[in-house]
Amino acid sequence: MSITPLPTEQIIAQTADFVRDKFLGEGSGHDWEHIRRVWHTSRALAATVPAADQLVTELAALLHDVADWKFHAGDEEAGPRAARAWLSGLQVEEAVIQRVETIIREISFKGLGVPTPMSTPEGEVVQDADRLDAIGAIGVARAFAYGGHKGRPLHDPAVAPIVHESFESYKKNTAPTLNHFYEKLLHLRERLHTPAARRIAQERHQFLETFLTQFLREWEGQDLPALHTPA
Repeated sequence: MSITPLPTEQIIAQTADFVRDKFLGEGSGHDWEHIRRVWHTSRALAATVPAADQLVTELAALLHDVADWKFHAGDEEAGPRAARAWLSGLQVEEAVIQRVETIIREISFKGLGVPTPMSTPEGEVVQDADRLDAIGAIGVARAFAYGGHKGRPLHDPAVAPIVHESFESYKKNTAPTLNHFYEKLLHLRERLHTPAARRIAQERHQFLETFLTQFLREWEGQDLPALHTPA
């Protein structure tokens, strides 16, 4: 007996409910609200990219963190496997599942010295949306949420940022959170694909630079008023 495929809207709605239930209240900055923002931003960016398929874009955005390697002992295939398991259960066609798997496999930042090209227009859209959520005010908040989750110090001037030349090196990184700005966040603007994302990134990138300037001023006490001994 053949099974009638679910309508696109129902597949997306059920996937959103699944991901919301799984990640609501997660505390590392990879929570449902992050995924929701990436989903909505992906939809907006996809409207400017005629070649981007709606179903593939929205499913990849919703499932891009479904089993992130950072929380699965570095397993790069955990995400594609989890996405396939969910989408297969919804009887999503194989071609769509494969395209979503590919996006999840390719999307991650893998180190400043490692190129991360996306092989599809949907992948470019979702990667841009994910990277936009890593910069600006929310990007700052998420960076420190993840650093706290991993027990990392805010900053250590004795630990210099490095250029990770391999994904394995990047995975093993345990540096203070502020290093993450120099090792990744400040470089995301230049790695965006779509013109719309690049426009959005300008203000968010500027916020990162302003934040870092103020953070380091306060760290060194440079914003303190001069203290005068009363005569």
